[in-house]
Amino acid sequence: MSFDTKSFNATENEAAAEKMLEKFDKESTFRKLAGKWNIFISLLCVAFSVFQTYTAAFGVFPAQIQRSIHLAFALSLGFLLYPVTSKKSRSKMDPIDVILALISAAACLYITVYYHDIMMQGGMATIHDVVLGSVLVLLVLEATRRVVGAPMTVVAVLFLIYAKVGPYIPGFMGHRGFSVERIISHMYISTEGIFGLPLGVSATFVFMFVLFGAFLQKSGLGKFFIDLSLILAGHRVGGPAKVSVFGSCLFGTISGSSVANTVTTGVFTIPLMKKIGYPAAFAGGVEAAASTGGQIMPPIMGAAAFIMAQFLGIAYVKIAVAATLPAILYYTGVWVMVHMEGKRLGLKGIPREDLPDLKQTLAEGAHLFLPIVIIVYLLLKGYTPMTSALISIISTVAVAMLRKNTRFTRKTLFDALETGARSMIGVAIACGCAGIIIGVVTLSGMGLKIANGIIYLAHGMLLPTLLLTMCASMILGMGLPTTAKYIILATMAAPAIQQFGVPDIAAHLFILYFGIMADITPPVALAAFAASGIAGSHPMKTGVNAVKIALAGFIVPYAFVYNPELLFIGDPPKLLVCRFVITAILGTFSLACAASGYWKRDLKLVERVMLFVSSFCLIDPKGFTDAAGLGLLVAVYLSQKFFSNDRACIDIEKEGA
Repeated sequence: MSFDTKSFNATENEAAAEKMLEKFDKESTFRKLAGKWNIFISLLCVAFSVFQTYTAAFGVFPAQIQRSIHLAFALSLGFLLYPVTSKKSRSKMDPIDVILALISAAACLYITVYYHDIMMQGGMATIHDVVLGSVLVLLVLEATRRVVGAPMTVVAVLFLIYAKVGPYIPGFMGHRGFSVERIISHMYISTEGIFGLPLGVSATFVFMFVLFGAFLQKSGLGKFFIDLSLILAGHRVGGPAKVSVFGSCLFGTISGSSVANTVTTGVFTIPLMKKIGYPAAFAGGVEAAASTGGQIMPPIMGAAAFIMAQFLGIAYVKIAVAATLPAILYYTGVWVMVHMEGKRLGLKGIPREDLPDLKQTLAEGAHLFLPIVIIVYLLLKGYTPMTSALISIISTVAVAMLRKNTRFTRKTLFDALETGARSMIGVAIACGCAGIIIGVVTLSGMGLKIANGIIYLAHGMLLPTLLLTMCASMILGMGLPTTAKYIILATMAAPAIQQFGVPDIAAHLFILYFGIMADITPPVALAAFAASGIAGSHPMKTGVNAVKIALAGFIVPYAFVYNPELLFIGDPPKLLVCRFVITAILGTFSLACAASGYWKRDLKLVERVMLFVSSFCLIDPKGFTDAAGLGLLVAVYLSQKFFSNDRACIDIEKEGA
């Protein structure tokens, strides 16, 4: 069997990924324009990036000015690039969309031009404010429908209806309604609505981190990640599946989307997995599960982590540290699952002679990893996220110049600026729409009422509250980008958990985990469905396999809510931390073996049950549970070793993981 891994073509990979993204990612269904319109939009995108870079370097404007200009760019680009429906022609510009782009820019820039007058009004809206505010609310909703999708738009509309008409349920939920003028003034001329915290985060360091990711991609770091993954894992048991896990984990540091991560790496890894013998649905499930985990893997966890830091009022580094062990446990579970499936099927790895050369790969691309090291160092040293991202962008360009094959030209520099702005259109519009939702919450006090409602349904008990919150997170997370789903869930679901005294970080990571898990959980599993399109497998079967492979992601959040020590909250002793890490990894290993039904041989029912119990005991960082879990794990190991009727299976293990 021959594997053509050395001839991997980045351009062909991007073309195939683009086709899959158009099918499964709403934000990728933009117009493909030519001529003057293409040049104009490219220049507008570059201007967007230049504005954001300028304010990062020389200081941001007052909040409402910074955010209004940011949203003016995003809405204008949204209407110019995204037609009213996906069936509408995407090869020519619609004059109506040009008008909508101009009106949206005017409605936003009105805040910039009349900023001082608005400040002097003390929150009292004029007739001009109400008219333009009403127009902007409608345009934000329409842009959200086009770019992000209908689900978020529907949620925002329902919230607005609630703000106007109720319903009023005495003693439980509701209010007597607000006037249109009151609602619009709250949404438009304050920093509690459209121009609120989510858009503020988007207009500052989220843009810079997305731009940083665009520069990393244009430098060729994505190809380096794929080649490095092939070298480190390609020759092992079930090699291509492990390449998928390792590569998607790395690529997640520069990709802010589960679907984008899935198709970008999947067009390469899924065919390789199928070629060595993995079933198509399993191969798609591996890629979807591995790519989804990139959203929760430090050091760079995507825009949601930075918004979380602002919501909680803590440094981003604390979020990254807290998320480290859960992310390691997630990927440990995925890795063990693909390893055990490879052993069960007797799958070999890719021959070493068909893999890229280590020395050549490091010589050509190792320097590209330096900007990630720099940004982690700067964040740990206490630099602001925006400053850290700006310095890292500059370092990316500088480092890329060290090799001819990675050197930035005027075209790649221009493309990076354009790509960064295009990637931010959906994020900025989603943050503007999320501001409408949060505006209703702050105006009516709805967030606390929803939290009380969840606790009421759970009869005041933590576990049922977690289960209800999990369901709400997965339902609200269906079909939404990570940033949008986190903002909605942080407003509506997290407060219910926090009322039980659960640490804020644990509550917010809980809802983030399950919001992200919606990307692989049927019936709306966009990452899994995208992977199934590449694998040629049944979408639902691919989703079921993805859930099975990512099972640790459904268990670990409960563990760190009940045991915040897993998030390194506070300052636990180093030896205790080491014990937490080791026992939690062993617990994840037990869980993966139990789910796969294989260790040294096929597991008997009683052995699977013992491993399931062992996993829950080991993930719980208490002395007696660790002892019980370790005892069960050893018992199953001895049973596998001395009571196996299939000694041939043991020989497979010696070939290495």
